[in-house]
Amino acid sequence: MSDSGTPAEGQARLDTGVAHNARVWNHWIGGTDNYEIDRRVGEHVAGMFPVIREVARADRDFLGRAVRFLAGERGVRQFLDLGTGLPSVDNTHEIAQRVAPEARIVYVDNDPLVLVHARKLLTSTPEGVTDYIEADVRDPASIVQRAANTLDFDRPVAVMMLGVLNFVLDTDEAREVVRDVMAAVPSDSFLVLTHPTFDADLGGEGNVPAMEFWNANATPPITARGRADVAAFFEGLDLLDPGLVPCSQWRPDADSPAVVPQFGAVAVKP
Repeated sequence: MSDSGTPAEGQARLDTGVAHNARVWNHWIGGTDNYEIDRRVGEHVAGMFPVIREVARADRDFLGRAVRFLAGERGVRQFLDLGTGLPSVDNTHEIAQRVAPEARIVYVDNDPLVLVHARKLLTSTPEGVTDYIEADVRDPASIVQRAANTLDFDRPVAVMMLGVLNFVLDTDEAREVVRDVMAAVPSDSFLVLTHPTFDADLGGEGNVPAMEFWNANATPPITARGRADVAAFFEGLDLLDPGLVPCSQWRPDADSPAVVPQFGAVAVKP
């Protein structure tokens, strides 16, 4: 794991004795920015819930399709990516700036390991800008205030919330987070969201024991939600076709898995 040139304060707060979501997720998608404890817990969860690796890959692929669609077909030039996770191949800014070199991206995360690797997220085309904010998704007012140093909130913004609201355990609080962020962006802005589910028709019932194990052995605690609760995050927004579906089935590629227990959708603010 490379950490040269990284902020000392981020290093000081790393806890390598407890599995952490960003690092376990990195392990599931084949990354190397993780520790033995992350791999051990990740493998145990995968043994309980084998589809989790497909979920991780499908979520990442959904990110690529959604950003390409918004930057290309919808002309979006600003992205606010909440719950960034560890840098990987084809991060939001790389995908967006490949389509529109002038795109501006702000990443937000509160994981110290993401802070350690934040320099990988701060590369940009000469025409565009990328920035990184260390903040908790539960503090949307601060996020919007700080993101305004890079983004113009008088122009449309794509708000990315991929696999982040599942760490806000209280559903009312999670809805409030979405409402507050979307209230700060203008009409023709977008919400891009994924969320795990326990719905049996998507094979999500295995999420329940796997998340119970996770919450007892890793951090931060996590929850799944049913379709109705996930759909409620889009209240007041207009869902784009094909609506709220398994994230693998949102405008899928030919090799996308048929179904994963992870909802995905894109909606526009009228």
